[in-house]
Amino acid sequence: MPKVKTNSSAKKRFKVTATGEITYQKSFKRHILTKKSKKRKRALRKDGLVVPANKDFVMRLLRLK
Repeated sequence: MPKVKTNSSAKKRFKVTATGEITYQKSFKRHILTKKSKKRKRALRKDGLVVPANKDFVMRLLRLK
């Protein structure tokens, strides 16, 4: 039986922390930044955490489950 491949796009988008949480970079910080507030741009710098409702799905894409 062939090996099951990890989803390549998910591999590039998500990282697993040492405590097992899955992080990702937030969207909307690439262009058209002049109209966005400093507060909003500062908040977008931080990594986001995958919510528990989607965690099983992301773990399956990364072949962690």
